[in-house]
Amino acid sequence: MRLLHTSDWHLGRSFHRVNLLSAQAAFVDHLVETVRAEGVDAVLVAGDVYDRAVPPLAAVELFDEALHRLADLGVPTVMISGNHDSARRLGVGAGLIGRAGVHLRTDPAGCGTPVVLADAHGEVAFYGLPYLEPALVKDVLGVERAGHAAVLGAAMDRVRADLAARPAGTRSVVLAHAFVTGGEASDSERDITVGGVASVPAAVFDGVDYVALGHLHGCQTLTGRIRYSGSPLAYSFSEARHRKSMWLVDLGPGGEVSAERTDCPVPRPLARVRGRLADLLADPGLERHEQAWVEATLTDPVRPREPMAALTARFPHVLTLVLDPERPPEDASVSYGRRLRDRTDQEILEGFVAHVRGGAGPDEHESALLGGALDAVRAEAARTEAPR
Repeated sequence: MRLLHTSDWHLGRSFHRVNLLSAQAAFVDHLVETVRAEGVDAVLVAGDVYDRAVPPLAAVELFDEALHRLADLGVPTVMISGNHDSARRLGVGAGLIGRAGVHLRTDPAGCGTPVVLADAHGEVAFYGLPYLEPALVKDVLGVERAGHAAVLGAAMDRVRADLAARPAGTRSVVLAHAFVTGGEASDSERDITVGGVASVPAAVFDGVDYVALGHLHGCQTLTGRIRYSGSPLAYSFSEARHRKSMWLVDLGPGGEVSAERTDCPVPRPLARVRGRLADLLADPGLERHEQAWVEATLTDPVRPREPMAALTARFPHVLTLVLDPERPPEDASVSYGRRLRDRTDQEILEGFVAHVRGGAGPDEHESALLGGALDAVRAEAARTEAPR
């Protein structure tokens, strides 16, 4: 049986003020074409369909279109809710939608009830484990202490119990939305830490043939049977080096797993550039980034005037500007108090400016502004302390 594993669509999300709806629509086109061209038998969507619990109307319309197109292909789809989704909203109409072959699994109580599909080699049981918020689902799953490992372990116990009652040779696939130990995070996933522990061990999934994970945005292989597909689009500059893709998974007659990646369309590449403004504007090696979405980190000791305007002239799609001035090394053996000893208030302020600028102190105009600010503070202090 050939499976297409994807996750973390985050429909409705933007990228640093850039609306990504057209790029997300292009991904849906690509998804449908991949299902058709690669002879896919089932589509797996491992959570975070939407970017927030109450998504914008345009995102809902795109999701509705995706459901209709997948149903029209006659290829079953199994989909779970993620931590960004509202499980209750996403699951509305799940029974009716399921009749069209799109199986939404958003209720934690149904973890042990699979979608059963068959091929020439027999049945495959697909278990959808939606994102399990420990405090909200511990009672449903009969767990005494709230924790990610505990609730996911209880859900998998239900999966293994159901699987054990099925005919010998029944193959199994689990969809889950979780942070599994060994996965590499990026800046665009929402923190799901509870009590300081967010990750669960991969061993919690023992006993099933394939685990289709969602939540982490980088495509990753934890074991031969446990994989993250990653998000189809980049949602932070920390993903600049990601290759966005989906997994084409072939599940053999005995539960054997082979997988290959199929790339997703890239609306615009990402680039992170770093250096002094003049160097970034002149470096011929950065020509390849001129049409990319750019995050620029400036290391100039003194903030240049209107740096964003200057950067945009060369990189018209620059989106973020980070200031990280170069600083000379400091003598760690000298305490802060010793460095300030015998200095006037004016000298302390000017020294602070020099510190944050990497050694470049204030000019004559800036020193005058600092002096005026000190005089105003002293005058106000004298006014409030004067006897009445």
